[in-house]
Amino acid sequence: MLRASTPLAGARILGVGAYRPARVVGNAEVATAIDSSDDWIRRRSGIATRRFADPDETLVSMAAAASLKALAHAGVAPESVDTVLLATMSHLEQSPPAAPRVAHLIGANGAGAVDLGAACAGFCHALAMADGLVRSGHSRHVVVVGAERMSDLIDPADRGTAFLFGDGAGAVVVGPAAVPGIGPVVWGADGSRPGAIAHAHGWRELRSADPPPWPTLRMEGQAVFRWAVETVPRVGREALAAAGVSVDELSAFVPHQANLRIVDAAATALGLPPSVAVARDVVDTGNTSAASVPLALDRLLGEGRTGPGDLALLVGFGAGLSFAAQVVALP
Repeated sequence: MLRASTPLAGARILGVGAYRPARVVGNAEVATAIDSSDDWIRRRSGIATRRFADPDETLVSMAAAASLKALAHAGVAPESVDTVLLATMSHLEQSPPAAPRVAHLIGANGAGAVDLGAACAGFCHALAMADGLVRSGHSRHVVVVGAERMSDLIDPADRGTAFLFGDGAGAVVVGPAAVPGIGPVVWGADGSRPGAIAHAHGWRELRSADPPPWPTLRMEGQAVFRWAVETVPRVGREALAAAGVSVDELSAFVPHQANLRIVDAAATALGLPPSVAVARDVVDTGNTSAASVPLALDRLLGEGRTGPGDLALLVGFGAGLSFAAQVVALP
């Protein structure tokens, strides 16, 4: 008979960390190639600037830097990490995965390390998995990191995506807790709409075309916007109900930073009181896909807009079309 791991009462986020590339890219720099303007970009997305990684700021190095900051915040030694979960959609090597290299760089030698591909909802998916690993007793400490170099995937001349995306990494450390600090996840997907957010080309086309096309990201902007403004409030309400939490008990709302219009529409639809801090990191960070929720969370904590023990509603959503949400207690 197999020996079962000992379940724990709960898990919680122990620390948060972030890495933002040094290079700030304003709207004027991206507007020319798409025959646009700063005003048009701001009205359409709310974005004023974003960060683009330099060649030495790799997806792996950014993920490692954010993870080390989260470990320091948590007061957890790297050798105490059992598992590293890396959420990303912009890792350009299908093999080998990036997570083992992140684990090596942070000193979590021997830890289980897995890449997770759920695009912009990836961090919230990975956080739910970390919660399950810790509560089941299979892992003591889990690093959950979202890292993206979206600038590698974007066609600078594509009017639908070129102005939206940026680069960066955000991480949390999940560990045991006497009282659960991560609420039940509400997640799902609509696989009938794979083309809403998708690469323009696949591996087969890369193999057969001469010259091979670069597989840049494409998006059906209006369709995705309509799906998001309906999905985010609904999933948010379901996550609140699953956690037994009302909007009045929240301190922060941290949705995926896709577009400021989506963020504000969701906050209004949820009926959040003025006391709830709404993450609007998208304004000067852009859409960083799987990195956006932890980056925004790190900023809220750094600005003192929320504090230890406060409750935050996290919602990830994007390509797939996939979504995931949970209520968490902040470190």
